[in-house]
Formats: sequence, C-alpha cells, structure tokens
Amino acid sequence: MEGYRRNVDEAAAYIRSHIDLTPRIGMVLGTGLGGAAECIESAGTISYHEIPHYPVSTVTGHEGRLVCGRWMGQPVLVMQGRFHLYEGYSPRQIAFPIRVMKALGAEILVVCSAAGGLNPLFDPGDLMVVSDHINLTGHNPLIGPNADEWGPRFPDMTEPYGRRLQALALDTAVEEKIPVRRGVYVGVLGPSLETAAETRLLKAAGADAVGMSMVMEVITAVHAGLETLGIAVITNVNLPDHYQPAILEEIIATARKAGPALTRLLAGTIGRL
Repeated sequence: MEGYRRNVDEAAAYIRSHIDLTPRIGMVLGTGLGGAAECIESAGTISYHEIPHYPVSTVTGHEGRLVCGRWMGQPVLVMQGRFHLYEGYSPRQIAFPIRVMKALGAEILVVCSAAGGLNPLFDPGDLMVVSDHINLTGHNPLIGPNADEWGPRFPDMTEPYGRRLQALALDTAVEEKIPVRRGVYVGVLGPSLETAAETRLLKAAGADAVGMSMVMEVITAVHAGLETLGIAVITNVNLPDHYQPAILEEIIATARKAGPALTRLLAGTIGRL
C-alpha cells in the first residue's frame, strides 16, 4: 500500500507541475465521448504515457490523454479515455486516476460511458443519468489494506451518485430540451458481450443499462469522498427476444453522434454548480 500511495503522489506531482490550476472537477470520458473535452478553455494536454505510473488506454475510441483547463468557469481535469478490467488492469490500477484527481484537489467526479440499453423504452443515442449501480464484475478496488487517510474501511454506498448532481443534470436537460433517461447501471467484467439469457437476468435484477466500466471508478470516488455524477450514453438496446449482434463500429458511431447532446448536458450541469 505504501508503494501505491507513493505512486499516486508522484503522478499527482508530475501533473501539478504541468498545469496552472487546481481542478475542482475530474471527468472521465469513455468510448467515443472524448469530443466533450474540446469545449475546455485554455486547455493543456498530457499524454498518459508521460505520467509516472499511469495506466495506458488500449481500447479503440479512447484518446489516452489528460486535458486541463476551464469549462463554464470551473477548473476541470478531463480523462479522454479510461481503463477497464477486461484490458487486464487490476481494480487498483483503474482506481489510480481517481486517487490522483483527489490528490490534485478535485471535489467532484463526472464519469461518462457508453452502455447497452436493457430498458425496452430506451433508444440508441439516449443519455441516461445514473441513479445507482449493480456491481457484477466480481471485483472491488478497495480489496486489500485500507489507507485510513484516504477513506473508511467500509464506505457507505447509500448515495454513490450524488442526488444533488443528478437533480442539476435533470434540470439542465429540461431547460436545454435534451431528452434524458434516469436509471440503474450494471457493471460486468467483459470483454464478451452479454448473451440473451444474461440480458434477461440483468433486466430482472433491475438494471436499465449495462457496461464494462464506471463501477470501479465510482466506488473509489465514494471512498475518497468525491461527489459523483454518472451519465451513460445508450449505444444499442438489447432485446433478448429479438437479439441482434452489437457491432463495435456502430457503438462508437452512436456514442459520437450523441456527443453534442452530452456536451450540452455537461456544460449546463457544470454551469449550475
């Protein structure tokens, strides 16, 4: 644990030496969603490859860089591309950037990801404000020794996604006339996509969307005391009785098509903070 904490401090020190502000908001943008970072003013970028001990994105649609600047007047640090368990990263490696954001002074975490829709009322391209999640990955970033100065041994998960931030996002959606859903995200291990039988099971468990990211990051954020907002872009809808193949190129294209609406939703929400 001492080595891990030292690595977080070294990564944070490197980033701090390359930026000229203290980020209040940390953001993680997933598959095909990196375009939102183009709105950041006075932006500076750092490749993940340059940061000591930082993981590297290996997935198509993840740019693999940090963007730092101001958005709607707020100092932000944005990850264009994230890390996944299915890439071979450990839960603690996936948690690493969140720990670094906290060390840099972040108070709020915004996580966005592409997801498959399970709710039959959803359509590809919909945005879903995450109200809660179900962790079916079989992993947890808090396993092992606990650093008490980082957070409690048994963090409460009553409100993993901040109700205040959800309300701000939903108010923004109404004001900006952006169609938005609200629902439960279920995190799975991947990288194989769900079978029809698995889809029925996930729907029966109460999930509205399924994905292979977000959950490790949010658990870490809760442990670290960060207020968190999650938004999933529904890239396809899984109907188990009329099951269709999910094609990666189409998933990325749908995520990018939803990018402008996501950018407007994030901008309006950040502007209300």
